[in-house]
Amino acid sequence: MNDKDVVKPFNLPQLEKTPIQSSSESNLELLQDIPLTVTVEIGRAKMLVKDVLKLAVGAVVELDKLAGEPVDILVNGKIIAKGEVIAVNENYGIRITEILR
Repeated sequence: MNDKDVVKPFNLPQLEKTPIQSSSESNLELLQDIPLTVTVEIGRAKMLVKDVLKLAVGAVVELDKLAGEPVDILVNGKIIAKGEVIAVNENYGIRITEILR
């Protein structure tokens, strides 16, 4: 073994302590402007390609949920809640009935 092969300890410089914000509210402020995709899924259907190609204006696609059954509310593709469809003026809305954990 020559002098180049000698293993020597490496000392790291002392790191400064940085105060961590204890308030979860101030931590949430950092996240508030991040865009999320919110989707409401009223049901699903499995169809063959030949049946999809036959779809036309006025066609009805039967979904796997019953009318009046709670709808799934997804955030970025993950179900986070259930709700019911409501009318708000001229638009549709969702009233949250259950938050999933």
